[in-house]
Amino acid sequence: MTLKVIGAGLGRTGTFSLKFALEKLMDQPCYHMFELMKRPQDLPTWKAALEGEPHDWSVPFADYGAAVDYPVAYFWEEILAAYPDAKVVLTVRDPESWYESAKNTIYQFEPNTAEKLSIGMRWLFKPSLRTMVKTGLYAEKLVWKTHFEDRFDDKDFAISVFEKHNQHVRDTVPADRLLEFNVKEGWAPLCDFLGTPVPDGPFPHENERAAFAERRKEMMG
Repeated sequence: MTLKVIGAGLGRTGTFSLKFALEKLMDQPCYHMFELMKRPQDLPTWKAALEGEPHDWSVPFADYGAAVDYPVAYFWEEILAAYPDAKVVLTVRDPESWYESAKNTIYQFEPNTAEKLSIGMRWLFKPSLRTMVKTGLYAEKLVWKTHFEDRFDDKDFAISVFEKHNQHVRDTVPADRLLEFNVKEGWAPLCDFLGTPVPDGPFPHENERAAFAERRKEMMG
């Protein structure tokens, strides 16, 4: 399978909704950070990419037709070079709204003391938990320490990173291969961009704040 769509939008811009939408339209799985949490075999590739070491993008993407969210969004340009026929979807959102959402969801994903104790006691007995923790440590290094330079608490700086990222995508991807997309627009722009019929049913709206909190609770459990 070859990647046909690369999501360049940062987390909390509707990437989880886009994942479900692309899977419905393409009838192929879409890679997302939650996929990485279940696939320990992918971590060496992502770590090598972050360290600037040799890596093969076909390792994580062999079974996927699309890829969105972190860590894809950070390496979107390099991934596009490896899959030059892919189209790019840049999910966008009002910067102020994006920051407030990110700060109160994914930035707060650090387990509390009780959760850390529980994780520590279960570490030796659940390989899936070890994978989740290792993925979480990688995501912390990639997103907060690298992309946002350990300054995400500085709202103006974080928003500047967000806006520069989006503008670089706009300036780099040819217009006929780029869709700048707000998930509130629904099916029509995405279907027109991909050349697919508009499906029955509403556009998926996943990972809203309450759903994110519930998913976090399930994962910690």
